Amino acid sequence: MIRFTDVYKRYPNRYEALSGLSFHLTDGEMAFLTGHSGAGKSTLLKLIALIERSSHGQVLVNNQNLTRLPKRKIPYYRRQIGIVFQDHNLLHDRTVFDNVALPLIIAGENHREIGRRVRASLDKVGLLGKENNLPIALSGGEQQRVGIARAVVNRPPILLADEPTGNLDPELSRDIMHLFEQFNQVGTTVFIATHDLDLINTLPHRQITLDSGRLAGQTLR
Repeated sequence: MIRFTDVYKRYPNRYEALSGLSFHLTDGEMAFLTGHSGAGKSTLLKLIALIERSSHGQVLVNNQNLTRLPKRKIPYYRRQIGIVFQDHNLLHDRTVFDNVALPLIIAGENHREIGRRVRASLDKVGLLGKENNLPIALSGGEQQRVGIARAVVNRPPILLADEPTGNLDPELSRDIMHLFEQFNQVGTTVFIATHDLDLINTLPHRQITLDSGRLAGQTLR
């Protein structure tokens, strides 16, 4: 469960990215976050991932009040969250396997478990045969799939994605969204920030729209 209650995010230059935002997602829901550039979509996802903290209001994730979470507990909290970025954020001097394994290495998993879970994640995204490739040898769609495999290798209950189809053509974008739906079907909460209205209007999931940091509306499909 993700719940925002009267959340504000202000930066030192007095820019207010979020203003009095309240909404919630239920466990196992898949939803889209839409709005113009600068509407606050990326900021909202950063608050859920505890990359940033709110200036006012309450952010609850799985019954944890992120406003009060001590800094020492943030790394453990983040193990609940998988994040997919538009630009993949892959390490280009490491193989596909090594990129996907990174969260497990940080978590201190043993080599056998790392190998098993990395290959399972790559299998889910259709890249099992490319584990020894460098990212530069992959297409843009394949690199995004590596990013998704890395995000889910820890089996997080929540998966966030910030414009995951922004650099992909329509067919690849549909394939990527179908992957997210597959993870959602096994119980993962999926929350995707996107500009791709033509695509998401064909999908049966709630849309939450921001306008200048405020909730502008919600659409159920």
